[in-house]
Amino acid sequence: MSDIIRRDPRAEWIARNRLHPLHAAMQPVQHSWMGPNGILRKNVHGVGFIGPNGIKRIDRSGAQQGGASKRTAAAEVQLPLHQVAAPAFYINVVPDMVGGRLSSHDRDLLGLARQLAGSDGAVLVVVFGEHKESTFATAGVDRLLVLEGHEFDGYSPEQRVQGLRAVDNQFNPRHWLLPDSRSGGGELGRRFAASLKERPATRVWQIKGEECIGRAGAGQEDLARPLPRLILAAAECADPVSETRHEVLPVELSTTLARSLPRIEDLGAVAVDPAAIPMAEAEFIFSGGNGVKDWALFHQTAAALGATEGASRVAVDDGFMARDRQVGASGTWVTARVYVAVGISGAIQHLQGIGACDKVVAINLDPGCDMIKRADLSVIGESAAILQALIEAVAAYRNGAKRDAA
Repeated sequence: MSDIIRRDPRAEWIARNRLHPLHAAMQPVQHSWMGPNGILRKNVHGVGFIGPNGIKRIDRSGAQQGGASKRTAAAEVQLPLHQVAAPAFYINVVPDMVGGRLSSHDRDLLGLARQLAGSDGAVLVVVFGEHKESTFATAGVDRLLVLEGHEFDGYSPEQRVQGLRAVDNQFNPRHWLLPDSRSGGGELGRRFAASLKERPATRVWQIKGEECIGRAGAGQEDLARPLPRLILAAAECADPVSETRHEVLPVELSTTLARSLPRIEDLGAVAVDPAAIPMAEAEFIFSGGNGVKDWALFHQTAAALGATEGASRVAVDDGFMARDRQVGASGTWVTARVYVAVGISGAIQHLQGIGACDKVVAINLDPGCDMIKRADLSVIGESAAILQALIEAVAAYRNGAKRDAA
């Protein structure tokens, strides 16, 4: 056997390219690391690891070869519990909760609140109305205050500001954090600041000590200013909480909110043609690629779902979709809440373009393609049959809703 060590240039390039789908698989596996509580943790699946009974353990998960074991992925890691029995102060957060769930922007905001709270403070989250979120504990929430009532339904900024004023009077938080977003947090934060007669810091993306840095000059310059009490933070302002879980203790207002006479009447949502929504602003994108064989069925499914249509570069080059529908680094970078990829294998340029999407659903025949690895939910099968079943399911759901309403 030759003693010559042969290099793999392609593997070395993937290991250097952080945007490549196989980048994580090419990194050396950690056999030990320091946990959040200062405890040295060891990887029991590492090759050659000696267990507590002196038995040498063998890795059979495939992780050493870059594979992903479903058994390992399904195992839940019990994170250390962070408790604040008697908070010295509060950091109040008002997430957007679009669709009743925490968005990636909300989780970044909670990560920033966790930094400001430290070990003595508590992160208190204020939620309006009913929600569907079940992961507050791993998002960094110590206290949860739910302001219930029909007066908070729909577009109700005046009533929400009144609720926040009551929370402010009772808990007197050190800081208020709201997302500077188009989903309502930006407007609510500015209305709340005007009500308190305070000047907020907007578009904040970094906090250093007693100073915050926000975007200015159409996003081309940074503006540093002293840290105020009210902060409207941009996306990616901090890393989400990932190493601790929290109590999420419920709290209540000590006073009853009086319903104010609204000066704004909510007439409900206005129906908008999904095809008229710019790709960069669409929240639900239904995208097709080379694996789509029946494009008429694809368009019918997108219309049934009420989604904005997108496409891969291959589908655009083949003339099935217009050039302004192309998603990816060479097309449009999208930030959809839900992105459905039909018959898209997942080229690196396409994965770059959907990097900021919250949830990715992949429909593909190849279970080993890069899009399946990126997806939060995968459906393996022929796209035509899956799309037809999807149309039937949507029709059955809507007919059931109409019968219930009648």
